[in-house]
Amino acid sequence: MDLNRIQFVTDAFPCFSLVPEAAWRHPDITVERFSPQLTMQQGHLFAHAAFVLSGKVRIYIISESGREVTLYRVQRGGVCVLMMASILGETGYEASAQLEEETELLLLPVDVFKEWMDRYKDLRQFIYRNMINRMVSVTSLVEDIAFKPINARIAELLLQRTTDSRNHLTITHEAIAIELGTVREVISRSLKEFEKAGWLQLGRGRIAAIHRDVLQERLFLGEW
Repeated sequence: MDLNRIQFVTDAFPCFSLVPEAAWRHPDITVERFSPQLTMQQGHLFAHAAFVLSGKVRIYIISESGREVTLYRVQRGGVCVLMMASILGETGYEASAQLEEETELLLLPVDVFKEWMDRYKDLRQFIYRNMINRMVSVTSLVEDIAFKPINARIAELLLQRTTDSRNHLTITHEAIAIELGTVREVISRSLKEFEKAGWLQLGRGRIAAIHRDVLQERLFLGEW
């Protein structure tokens, strides 16, 4: 790997800053670009540890009933901690992954990754810190699914995906259902209630005129 490429990697992942140039010359260390919609299925055994340099990867699980639940997304400077756990534990992948846009990955052979984990404290701390943070976020997601009203979760998603200057969203009811771990019929019913209350306008694959102030107030007051 040349110096420019090494700099590109360390800009995204400062945890590699202490890795000497000579170590990057390993023939199986590569940077690869992958097309959207590429998937990695549950149970996969990894030959490489992947670090996201650009793009976006959705990590999800599939329930016994076939329903998808999005756990989290990984973007530039991030890693899938479930993948890292699978590599370090030498077990199959406990989730599935899908590229949502063209994505560039640094690929480290598993033996190199494990060696560097032992050798470089910054990398080790980065991986373990990400594991802890993701554990907290996934625990919060499970609590939301179990205890938070679906209307509140929809409102939170709409607020996260819009701004005061851009109060519309291109998304299907099915996509929201996958994101929130429920079924399309539940999402459609709730959104129709929102529309009837005058909080938004529904179109085909689109939600417009979202009254963010109303949704924020109702979330604050817990009025669902």
